[in-house]
Amino acid sequence: MCSVLKRTVPFGIAYHHSGLTSDERKLVEEAYSAGVLCLLTCTSTLAAGVNLPARRVILRAPYVAKDFLKRAQYKQMIGRAGRAGIDSAGESILIIQDKDKQMVQELVSKPLESCYSNLMHDEGKGFQSLLLSLIGLKIARTADEIYSFACYTFFSVQQKHFCKDKSLWDITKESLETLSSKSLICSKSCLDSSQLVFEVSRLGQATFKGSIDLSYSDVLYSDLIKGLEGLVLKSHLHLLYLVTPYDMVAQCNPDWMIYFRQFNLLDPVDQKVAGNVGVPESFLARKVSGQSVKKSVDDRVVNRLYLSFILHALMKDLDIWCVSGKYNIPRGFIQNLLNSSASFSSCVLHFCEELDEFWAYKALLQDCTKKLSYCVKAELIPLMEVAGVLEARAKQLYNAGYTTLAHLANADPQLMVKSIEHLSKRQANQIISSAKMLLNEKAEALQEEVEELLRLPADLPSLITENENVQTIE
Repeated sequence: MCSVLKRTVPFGIAYHHSGLTSDERKLVEEAYSAGVLCLLTCTSTLAAGVNLPARRVILRAPYVAKDFLKRAQYKQMIGRAGRAGIDSAGESILIIQDKDKQMVQELVSKPLESCYSNLMHDEGKGFQSLLLSLIGLKIARTADEIYSFACYTFFSVQQKHFCKDKSLWDITKESLETLSSKSLICSKSCLDSSQLVFEVSRLGQATFKGSIDLSYSDVLYSDLIKGLEGLVLKSHLHLLYLVTPYDMVAQCNPDWMIYFRQFNLLDPVDQKVAGNVGVPESFLARKVSGQSVKKSVDDRVVNRLYLSFILHALMKDLDIWCVSGKYNIPRGFIQNLLNSSASFSSCVLHFCEELDEFWAYKALLQDCTKKLSYCVKAELIPLMEVAGVLEARAKQLYNAGYTTLAHLANADPQLMVKSIEHLSKRQANQIISSAKMLLNEKAEALQEEVEELLRLPADLPSLITENENVQTIE
């Protein structure tokens, strides 16, 4: 728990924002709901998102960041006060300055904003993604079928609001041409009719199966190709760079002194990663000394490498608090980076599974994804695969001698309760039952793999003897 909250919570006062870890935010929310806290200061995210009824809501300014409040946001926030069935009355107070009086009068009197389709957000990326999914799932394959589907969307009702000069048919055709120009789809003539039939390309199939943002599919492909030319496997750093989410790069503002210091702490082999991706040591040295940089370096690559340094530190230190202090970045941001990277790593894995040229990444990313998902020491990962076992409980189990899945499946619930603090008999039985199920699933999968290997032709004995799983069974 945050050191400041440790001092304020006994007085019934706390705060809530994205800089806290998810555990801290959850504790604060539960404490407020239980009545432990009587005053909670928070950002607009909590006020508009989490269901926390209040007797009184005070808005210190009619702004969310730099944007003036919309009426829907205002109604949502003040709706916390005097919730029906919980309180008989409630108050909401809005503090304003003289310059905002006119806008506030409109805020409280004008009707609610209309609801608009999000398909044309970011230059129609949502609409293009929808069309790629339609073609990939073979729901619609010709231009007429795709247009017919588009006519049933909410966007089609509001199409004139977004594009007065273009019809829905024109927008559909342009989106298909954009997908084709990005090599995500291809077309061929249908034998039965003169119409063109659309199919997803190999890249489109990978993008669709991996749920990759259309803005980054070509960039991801080129980064993975470049990675194959000189993949550094001394540590996880190079792989972490490849699975660092592109959409978090804009939120990164590197501290150049920290950046350069962490670079120098790397192993000489790992330092080659920076050069391989396009961030030379000379660039960091000039930045930290305040000198002008003559050679242009891609800011996206620089920021992405900085984020991969943070992930690399997490894998080594396994402590969000420690990494937060080392990089002077809020804990909540680091936790969000870790969670986003784990999700994106899984997407990249599915992306690579669809493209033969990335066969080498398949095994590497499986391990990397698992490490990012759990972000614990390797010996705890098998225990955390059991339903209901998180990091703290996995550490307790490991320290108590339950070091493998087999130990856990064959455990005595009574002995487990005695050796592990704050563990009820019901929880122990659930953990043992889940471990048995998981162990059986792994055994069945292994048996199927062995049977498949044994069905190989007689002239391929090397594949059987070299298989690690078969050697384990033998």
